[in-house]
Amino acid sequence: MVSTEYLKSIWVPDTFFANEKSSYLHMATTSNEFLRITHLGEINRSIRLTITASCPMNLQYFPMDRQLCSIEIESFGFAMSEITYHWLGGKKAVAVSPDVQLPQFNVLGYRQGYRVEVLTTGNYSRMSLEIQFVRSMGYYMIQIYIPSGLIVIISWVSFWLNRQATPARVSLGVTTVLTMTTLMSSTNAALPKISYVKSIDIFLGTCFVMVFASLLEYAAVGYVEKRIRLRKTQYQMMQKLVESRKKTVTVALDAEMEHTPRQTEVRFLMGPHGKAMPIHETSGHPMPSALGCQAVVNNSNNMVINGPRIDEEATAVMIPPGKDLNKLWGFTPSDIDKYSRVVFPVCFICFNLMYWIIYLHISDVVADDLEFIDRS
Repeated sequence: MVSTEYLKSIWVPDTFFANEKSSYLHMATTSNEFLRITHLGEINRSIRLTITASCPMNLQYFPMDRQLCSIEIESFGFAMSEITYHWLGGKKAVAVSPDVQLPQFNVLGYRQGYRVEVLTTGNYSRMSLEIQFVRSMGYYMIQIYIPSGLIVIISWVSFWLNRQATPARVSLGVTTVLTMTTLMSSTNAALPKISYVKSIDIFLGTCFVMVFASLLEYAAVGYVEKRIRLRKTQYQMMQKLVESRKKTVTVALDAEMEHTPRQTEVRFLMGPHGKAMPIHETSGHPMPSALGCQAVVNNSNNMVINGPRIDEEATAVMIPPGKDLNKLWGFTPSDIDKYSRVVFPVCFICFNLMYWIIYLHISDVVADDLEFIDRS
């Protein structure tokens, strides 16, 4: 071993890191490097340095993604005809400590590579070391997945509340929607602005749709209840109008019968082409079904039509037979809440099963020829 001052008298290659963003040498307390020259003339030089390298990531499966980052070593000015790099010792040239830990990633393994980089200035020898990282799910499970799932479950509480408790149900729905919006914004704020959809976006988007649908469910309940109440009011008003007209016609007929002597009462039915037929008259055609008219004929053969005949059959026409006034499109407001108590949880459980099975399967990708780190 000789002093590093001899490096000034020895030629060294102009090695650099092709994907380097920043780096620095460790100088405490002196330059952290050494130089060894064997009796065969072999030179061994070691330097301690820290490198920050670029690593393009595919966040499509975030946070269940696996990233493959590389460190590329190349000569800056000498082409392959002048200098060639290769790994000394084969696969044992690189060693990764099993104690290496990162806050968000676990180191799965590494692989060494070599290739020829063709540039406009010539062909260059390049070595590469690729390290595969597996993102840790613990943080995202605690901070995102579990809270968003609980927010969706909280939104279902409105299905068990009385539908007359409008402030409670509306406040619960709006609060859960705003909470999901805040959670989605805070999650995406810490990530790069990318244009494609991530797996966590699908989960949070589905949770937002479920929460928003819970709020719309109460709007549907209120709409159905309002329509049913309006229809009941209309039917009640029509029945009251029929009863009042029936009483008015009866009183008028009684008064006219008392003041008109020698009258004969004849009942007519409106036949085809507007022709009035008396009830006692026989015809070859079947008697048409029409609304009866009541007329009074005096001795001078003048007919006075007092108005339409209103009886119990006319009142029954107002309400179609077999129709329930408490239902709209076959549903009551309580039915919507009852169905929602089952449909919403079942849909959310099915979504979770499909989401976790699919993404955990397709994100489990291991690079070829990877040297796994033995942590035992």
